[in-house]
Amino acid sequence: MKRFVLAAAFAALSSTAMAGGVDVSAYVRKDQFTELKISPGGQYLAAIVPLEDRSVLVMIQRGTNKITGQFNMPRDNYVGDFKWISPERVVISAEEKFGSLDEPQYTGELFAIDADGGKAQMLVGYRIDDGGLGTTIKPKKGNDDIWAYLVDAPPRDDAMVLVSAQSYRSADPHSSAELLNVYNGRMARVATAPMRRARFATDNKGVVRFTWGSASDNIQHLYYRTGDDAPWDLLSIEKNGRSEYPIGFSADDKTAYLRVDQPRGPDAIVALDLETRQRSEVLRDANVDPQSIIYRNGTRIPIGAYFMDGRLRSAFFDAKDPEARLQKSLEAAFAGNSVVITSQTADGGVALVRVSSDRNPGDYYLFDTRAKKAEHVVAGREWFDPEVQAPMEPIKLQARDGLTLHGYLTVPNGSTGKNLPMVVMPHGGPIGIRDTWGFDSDAQMLAAAGYAVLQLNYRGSGGYGASYRDAGAREWGGKMQDDLTDATRWAIAQGVADKGRICLFGASYGGYASLMGVAKEPEMYKCAVGYVGVYDLPKMVADDTRDSRRAGNWLREWVGDAATLGEVSPNRLASRIKVPVFLAAGGQDRVAPIEHSEMMERALRQAGVPVETLYYKTEAHGFYTDAHRQEFYSRLLAFLSRSLGGAVAKTGTGGGDAKAAK
Repeated sequence: MKRFVLAAAFAALSSTAMAGGVDVSAYVRKDQFTELKISPGGQYLAAIVPLEDRSVLVMIQRGTNKITGQFNMPRDNYVGDFKWISPERVVISAEEKFGSLDEPQYTGELFAIDADGGKAQMLVGYRIDDGGLGTTIKPKKGNDDIWAYLVDAPPRDDAMVLVSAQSYRSADPHSSAELLNVYNGRMARVATAPMRRARFATDNKGVVRFTWGSASDNIQHLYYRTGDDAPWDLLSIEKNGRSEYPIGFSADDKTAYLRVDQPRGPDAIVALDLETRQRSEVLRDANVDPQSIIYRNGTRIPIGAYFMDGRLRSAFFDAKDPEARLQKSLEAAFAGNSVVITSQTADGGVALVRVSSDRNPGDYYLFDTRAKKAEHVVAGREWFDPEVQAPMEPIKLQARDGLTLHGYLTVPNGSTGKNLPMVVMPHGGPIGIRDTWGFDSDAQMLAAAGYAVLQLNYRGSGGYGASYRDAGAREWGGKMQDDLTDATRWAIAQGVADKGRICLFGASYGGYASLMGVAKEPEMYKCAVGYVGVYDLPKMVADDTRDSRRAGNWLREWVGDAATLGEVSPNRLASRIKVPVFLAAGGQDRVAPIEHSEMMERALRQAGVPVETLYYKTEAHGFYTDAHRQEFYSRLLAFLSRSLGGAVAKTGTGGGDAKAAK
């Protein structure tokens, strides 16, 4: 199959395997690109290319592989997302990213550029005096006073997109839906939400029909209207943590589809007859929520969903639908992989398909839907050989109270899978976040060092229904922590883990859970690593409540009352910890301020616990500078090796604000 590399945009990179140690640089390197989409006419591909301190949008002409245009962001800014809104023009949403583990934050700025690099415009945004973005106009008067993001909606024409807009001046503003001209920035209001911080959904004609959101009480309200200028009717209010939101309309716009929380078990996709208000369930998995919705090409008509039930699979409202048959044929052709159609030409003749797995970071193919032929385009991380990566297997076990828990176990490639040193790696969040099957850089690096890696979707995680998520409420240091303990015991009982060689390593909430684990179970683990973690819960609640009433309400509901949280704060339990600890944090972290790590360090040193640290004043919630990441992972492997005996990094480390154990 023909293969091309995106010319100057993607660098040729070397193999990951190196004798005598783990090539940490292979796992530190950024992807060659983070997103790839085909234009509606099929003439171009566009990709986001990450650089050291920013990202670039690159347009490539199919056939010649020539780069026809680029959109460059200033330092510390990123192309968060982009959308082809015509065969020749792209709209770009800007983001500011605070570290590799933190979700990028939209700045509310929108830009547009042609596929040939011409007519670059700033449409909405505050940066009216910035000269480095290559724009030829300033935002229209008033457009510098709002932030906006694209609303998924059918295009009315090649010049207009629908956006949700809010004022910068208000801390909790009402939202409006606006038609935005992508050539001159003019806006025309088409709807105003009856609540603050709302979202919008349209029918197949592009008419705004739904809006939903919540006030500082975090209770979601869903409104519906029959058409333009019609009044909003309250359709539902979140009750006992159960809510619903729209995902699309039927082709005739007479039926709306909703994703609905259930009293027990996973979420359902429900059809709502808009005339009779009768509801009927059309798709629901027995074990997991919809991972994402599958739409008919070029529309917002839902036809199915992807489900992450161990591995990714698809299900459709009608299995005989032509697009359902196309998806199933691709899954058969790439058996054992996750297969997702990321974009298609307007006529459906060419589909861009991403194929990935636990051992493959991702390959893109152009699939001719008429000739039934696939052409390889590019690999996201071509320096990884899938044949030598470690397999990740879904697991299931019972918690001590009988709750069924799901997770993943990664073991070194070629190992027996028995009596291995093991790293338990709790995910961050924690509420509503989950680990999934796929290529996990941290798990692969640890497996390359000789470790089994256990990842658990403890109660409170997303993906298994509202009741499973809600079971994590106010269970920091409680049942969520017990789930990790039970999973560790399960791995020992299965013969996977050597009970004398187990450590914890996690980031954000995972850092908290790692330190809480060695405080609560001092005999079970040999060491703990806390990366950008929070360790004093009363401080976390007090700080976030002061900054935001909405956040304060959320914390009281999901974390607990500050008066009782000291009992489950690792820095106040340091005397119970008997094993070495490694802490890493960034001085600019707004999510888990570095003070948490400094407080944890002081408490450990006072308790006589061996502790080493790695602090970077300029980093935030997860290190993203390559040199800093290189040092962190090199130090991590060295730290784990001293307790568990695994391999260390092949490469050396750089300098940093590091303090070794005393």
